Amino acid sequence: MTGQRADDVVTAAFLVIGDEILSGRTKDKNIGFLADYLTALGIDLKEVRIVPDEKPEIIGAVNALRARYDYVFTSGGIGPTHDDITAESIADAFGVALNLDPRAVAIMEPHYPPGQFTPARQRMARIPQGADLIENKVSKAPGFRIENVHVMAGVPSIMQAMMDALAPSLKTGKKMLSETVAADMPESRIAERLAAIQDAHPQTLIGSYPRATDGKFTTQIVIRSRDEAILMAAVRDVAEAVADLSG
Repeated sequence: MTGQRADDVVTAAFLVIGDEILSGRTKDKNIGFLADYLTALGIDLKEVRIVPDEKPEIIGAVNALRARYDYVFTSGGIGPTHDDITAESIADAFGVALNLDPRAVAIMEPHYPPGQFTPARQRMARIPQGADLIENKVSKAPGFRIENVHVMAGVPSIMQAMMDALAPSLKTGKKMLSETVAADMPESRIAERLAAIQDAHPQTLIGSYPRATDGKFTTQIVIRSRDEAILMAAVRDVAEAVADLSG
């Protein structure tokens, strides 16, 4: 979208990590949540990637995304098992050591009965050097933030709690506003007019979404902009086009 000041727009990417997602054994519930959450904050989610539990893939994706976007959020791979390799992959991506973190130990150890803070559970207290902790109110094992990369659990309830803990510290941009115009016609009938309206309003994003109900085709037209006056001018043009073509 043209015409926006750079400081109006804050961008993010989401990296989903886990063989279980790619195999279909686990159905991801975090992408939709994060998209909604960031939109509400005024952060544009620009890219989502899913990678396996393989260190080269994680490192490559993290390094590519953190160089391109203001923020990177990750989910998955910070649990207690041998294939939870996200923490060590992030440490390698940044070229720092991965150590048992005293802050994480102090949070986690009292959560378990005496003698039950096992080596497997201690894996979840390994944090890359220089990282800040992300609070986990659900199960205590923290996530962490290093530079612009935020590493969180894959379990949806824990990931959502971590986002709530993170949100106050995030830089946000000007929020995207949106309006919807319903068109009682197939998408193809209004496509040419929508293209012309988009050209006339370059500071908006106009999307059309067809629906079919009982053999009848209709279209929902969504107009988005960060400027309310610009948004409403485009909405008026879309509504006028719909009215013209409905006659």
